[in-house]
Amino acid sequence: MSTAATELDRIERHIEIDATAERVWELVSRPGWWINEGTVDPDPDVRQDGDLTVVSHPKYGIFRLRTVTTDHPSYVAFRWLEQTSDGDGDGDGDGEAPSTLVEFWITERDGGVTLTVVESGFTGLGKERAAVVDHVQENTAGWETELTAARTFVESASR
Repeated sequence: MSTAATELDRIERHIEIDATAERVWELVSRPGWWINEGTVDPDPDVRQDGDLTVVSHPKYGIFRLRTVTTDHPSYVAFRWLEQTSDGDGDGDGDGEAPSTLVEFWITERDGGVTLTVVESGFTGLGKERAAVVDHVQENTAGWETELTAARTFVESASR
């Protein structure tokens, strides 16, 4: 894959959080915690549908996630499934929805942790290049907002 294609396929962001790995884990191991309006919802509308977690947000709609891997308390990965062909996100479209992989790493440091998020797989979503570029740009800004929200949420709960 070329450098341009790699940059188009992957977002990586980091933030330092002054809290324990366990406290950060409590948040980031929760599927879809990042689906909000810049403030972590302590009690989101979440339900299980087989092996999927379905997050319903009053403004942004329905999101389907599959937990891929957990390694407590340092790593968790989710598949963030695109809307199905019928557009309602309930999983009854034709076949498996394309997805991005969202990974979180918690690395201990003096005084807290570094939280890293990597979202990858944008070029496999079956979108035109311009739509992929827009998606990556939107999610890049989104991850910066959500990592700040995570730090605020975790650090305020740690006091």
